[in-house]
Amino acid sequence: MKHGESNISRRRALTLGGGVLGLAALGAMPWSMKSAAAAMLSPSSLSPEEALKRLLDGNKRFTGHHLEHPDQSEERVLQLTQTQHPLATVLSCADSRVTAEIIFDQGLGDIFDVRVAGNIATPAVIGSIEYAVALLETPLLMVLGHERCGAVTAAVDHGILGGAMGTFVDAILPAVDSVKGQPGDAVDNAVSANVSYQVDQLLRSELVRDRQASGQLHIVGARYDLDTGIVTLVT
Repeated sequence: MKHGESNISRRRALTLGGGVLGLAALGAMPWSMKSAAAAMLSPSSLSPEEALKRLLDGNKRFTGHHLEHPDQSEERVLQLTQTQHPLATVLSCADSRVTAEIIFDQGLGDIFDVRVAGNIATPAVIGSIEYAVALLETPLLMVLGHERCGAVTAAVDHGILGGAMGTFVDAILPAVDSVKGQPGDAVDNAVSANVSYQVDQLLRSELVRDRQASGQLHIVGARYDLDTGIVTLVT
C-alpha cells in the first residue's frame, strides 16, 4: 500500500469509528428518531447530478419566496451529533450576503461550507475541500462567486490593502488578467473568470481529481446575483 493510501485508510477508519459511536448513541434516542438517525450514518446516496438539482431547486424556492427551511429541527440536530454526510461542498465568498444554506434553502448538515474572501483556493482551503470530498464523500463541489464582489473589485482596481488583505487580491489577479480588455463590465467579467480560475486551482489536488475521474464527484462553478438572488452556472 502506498503511503498516501495508508493515510487515507487511517482517516477513513476514524470516520467509520465515528459511525460506530453514532450507532451506540441510537439506543439512547427516542424511537421516533432512531430510523432517521440511522440513515444519517451512511454516506449520501445522491448522485452528483441529484445533488446539483437539489441546490438549484432550493435556489428557485429562495427566489420564488417559497422557502421550506429543511433540516432545521431539533430532530435534525440530534441526527448530526455523531456524523455528517453533506450533499455538497461549496467554496464561496465570505460576503455576508451570500450564505449557501439560505440561498439554496438547505439546512444543518446539508452543505459543507468553505468561505473566504474572493472564494479563492488557498492551501488551507484546498485542504478543507479535500477533507470534504475524500473523507465525507460529498458528490458535488461548487465554487460560488457573486456579483460586485469586493475582493474581485480590489483586484481589478489593483488597490493597495492593509494587513494580510492583499493576499486574496494576489490570488485573484491571474483571473483578472485573463479577461483584461474584454468588452463589458471589468468586475463582472472578472467575477466569472475568477470562479473558473479557482476551479482550475482545485483540480490541482490529486484527491479532487481522483474523485472527479471516478464519477463520484462533479465540480461546477456558479455565480450569485445580488440583485435577483439567482444562482447561475459558470462552468
